[in-house]
Amino acid sequence: MRILNKIIILIIGVFFVFTGCEKEDPDSVAKRDREKILDYIEKNDLDAEEHETGLFYVIEVEGSGSHPHAGSRVVLNFKGYFLDGKVFDEGQNFHSNLAGTIEGWRVGIPLFKRGGKGMLLVPSAMGYGPYARPGIPRNSVLIFDIELIDFN
Repeated sequence: MRILNKIIILIIGVFFVFTGCEKEDPDSVAKRDREKILDYIEKNDLDAEEHETGLFYVIEVEGSGSHPHAGSRVVLNFKGYFLDGKVFDEGQNFHSNLAGTIEGWRVGIPLFKRGGKGMLLVPSAMGYGPYARPGIPRNSVLIFDIELIDFN
């Protein structure tokens, strides 16, 4: 019985060591993400602007009319990929309520007008943060090519 108790305590200890190591300081992650995004912008010669939230964006086609708001239902074409260019998702005539999307979309898509096209460079905290998703590792910077077709 004593050996079993020691094994259980050892397993619990190892569990806490490994789960504790996974957590990173959010400020360190944000700083690292910003450096990665700035490096990507420089390497790809992008004319990007930084939003006060830390999101970077590029407006390639301004579009016309008004802007959607965080509660709008939008229709858009998009391609999502990582800094290395690997695509993780894309959609054509994709319908979504912005309120149910990642923070990077809730902040970034309202920067576009109807018919607008551009790019969002999303720090990991405005994406999925420390939580991995199928095909998306934790703390991933996400890039989206966006075309805002319509909204209401």
